Amino acid sequence: MSDGSAPFVPPRRALYLVDASLYVFRAWHSMPDEFRGADGWPTNAVQGFARFLLELLERARPQHIAIAFDEAHDSCFRNALYPAYKANREAAPEELRRQFKHCKALCVALGLAVLAHEQYEADDLIGSACVAARTHGFRAVIVSADKDLSQLLEHGDEQWDYARNQRWGMDGVHARHGVQAGQIADYLALSGDPVDNIPGVPGIGAKTAAALLAHFGTLDALLERVEEVPYLRLRGAASTAARLKLHREQALLCRQLATIACHVPLDGAALHFARGNADRAGLGSLCESLRFGPLTRRRLYQSAGLDFVGSPQPA
Repeated sequence: MSDGSAPFVPPRRALYLVDASLYVFRAWHSMPDEFRGADGWPTNAVQGFARFLLELLERARPQHIAIAFDEAHDSCFRNALYPAYKANREAAPEELRRQFKHCKALCVALGLAVLAHEQYEADDLIGSACVAARTHGFRAVIVSADKDLSQLLEHGDEQWDYARNQRWGMDGVHARHGVQAGQIADYLALSGDPVDNIPGVPGIGAKTAAALLAHFGTLDALLERVEEVPYLRLRGAASTAARLKLHREQALLCRQLATIACHVPLDGAALHFARGNADRAGLGSLCESLRFGPLTRRRLYQSAGLDFVGSPQPA
């Protein structure tokens, strides 16, 4: 007989999806440039990224994890739609580009799935992994502070700003950004995103964009009912309506640029990015060539489940 209580529903397994480039850049800017590898090139970014990665692995102990890197620069599909996309960013120097390769190699040596694609950005890879995993009962934990990624959140998912130790779910997006998770791309289509050089609609800022979406719900509904805008209790409502009419196609283009693509086929998705076995030889070679200190080496080996034999080298 049933006691009338609700059936037990086991918690969904978590898939950790790491926006790696964000943390590589942070390490590049925050770590001193005195670190050098065996070849004499700087290793400050990979040193800092390794520390971040170790802290994450030790703290969360994820069984399923993928590390997404940005390789789509000028070759991203968004550049074909809008050549000025991210054109405001300076190219990474060679000293940093080399370290991105080391960071990916380190992840592989630790048995972590690495996601990278020449036509899709890390956000697209994270979104595609997120959607694929949900069909198998996983929830996503997106490790990034990037507001764009909040559009992926559904019930049970989390976004984790690791540096600030702040976490939020789908219901917490509005408090942070003024719109719902499902409205992020429409919001950026209206207000623009200077970080990615997405222009938005000229003259429409963040507050106006949020107010319009609070009233109409979506960009499509707003454009379809643009004749109602002048009658809203909104400062400059009439001029806002005129701007929307004039820049309708630009708004739609900007939404394409801001929308995360979630259809990218990914290696490892069939195994839900389960953490694999470490490559002892590869890890040892990286530790030597990058001149990791013994403390970092020990932590790397322990994180990978490998025995570590210390060395007399100074830390």
